Amino acid sequence: MLLKAFLSNSHHPMPLTIGLICEGKTPPDKRVPLTPKKCVEAQDDFPGLRVVVQSSAIRSYTDQEYRDLGLDVREDVSGCDVLMGVKEVPIDQLIPNKTYLFFSHTVKKQPANRKLLQAVLRKNITLIDYELLTNEHGERIVAFGRYAGIVGAYNGLLTYGRKHGLYNLKPAYQCVDMDDMQEEFFKVKKLPTIKMAVTGSGRVAQGALEVLDRMGIRRVSVYDYLYLDFNEPVYTQLRSSDYNRRRDGRVWDTQNFHQHPAEYESTFGNFLPVTDLLIACAYWHPAAPLLFTEADTRRPDFRINTIADVTCDVNGSVPTTKRSSTIAEPVFDYNPATGELEPAYSQPENITVMAVDNLPCELPRNASRDFGRQLIDKVLPHLLGDDAEGVIARATIAKEGHLTERYQYLSDYVAETVQA
Repeated sequence: MLLKAFLSNSHHPMPLTIGLICEGKTPPDKRVPLTPKKCVEAQDDFPGLRVVVQSSAIRSYTDQEYRDLGLDVREDVSGCDVLMGVKEVPIDQLIPNKTYLFFSHTVKKQPANRKLLQAVLRKNITLIDYELLTNEHGERIVAFGRYAGIVGAYNGLLTYGRKHGLYNLKPAYQCVDMDDMQEEFFKVKKLPTIKMAVTGSGRVAQGALEVLDRMGIRRVSVYDYLYLDFNEPVYTQLRSSDYNRRRDGRVWDTQNFHQHPAEYESTFGNFLPVTDLLIACAYWHPAAPLLFTEADTRRPDFRINTIADVTCDVNGSVPTTKRSSTIAEPVFDYNPATGELEPAYSQPENITVMAVDNLPCELPRNASRDFGRQLIDKVLPHLLGDDAEGVIARATIAKEGHLTERYQYLSDYVAETVQA
């Protein structure tokens, strides 16, 4: 890889330039891999590294904020060795023969991005996907998940408050940053004695719990949540074992559940009669059980009236999520009687659903700071070093215009290019 020689001689490292590209996808994404301060830190930490910033009118950090710290901001970044973005790069903006890092959303053979990967191969590009950057245990080392959970939980409380006429929180995307958003937290003191369930135990769920805790909402055990009444709003965290069981009646096995999800069935029905607000943050595999069915929503004891589907799997674990929503229009209603979607807050008996699929974009400055910290600590040492642990190699989908061995299974996905 062209980067391996970098830092090969610590006294005389080869100069290497990283270009932060302007996001080109629509709707525009305001996040950036490295904030101005993180650019300076990266240059200080890795002698020979230079960061160039492509001018952008939409980025949450302005061109001037980069210039103020002495960084080179320009329109043309074609001279850079490595190009870093966040979202998929529009095909007409891909520069041939370059190394790119971005979220490509291609490894699951997503139909929408087939042409993107074909173009990457055609243009002799090396593509490193952030989503595939893992440690030796297979755990992801960079992600925006925490902020998906933070904004998702906030949006869930915002939606519940609007639905019931309790309070009006300022939308997260209208907040300057997390500190600004926290100024709104006091308003949820007007919550009645409701029960909230947060599913999941990963980064996303942790972000959601962070918000509920900072709002001063009491956490209770799963048992107490199911069987006790409280004189204040409470929440509980549900792990996979709390709402799934093996079909064969054998004891729960988390590893087995992840390997063979089809052998399990949902017990989430236990929570339907006691939950008012569901904040769904758990990763879901298509072979795994649904949390509930559309038929369940017509049960007399189905109590959930507001859902923040942070995972936003359309027609997935939360069957009322029949489509994703947008930051501008984050909410829609599901009518249990008809199974149809209706405008938000249409009827009190409807289930109101928040299903924004790009939640971290609502707090782009905070999300970018978090992401940059992870890049500097966990990725740049491998990207700019010899990658002895294979961190970069594992995340490299295409190298110099060819699929790498690990991703040969995508050959049929890009077959049109192969035949061309």
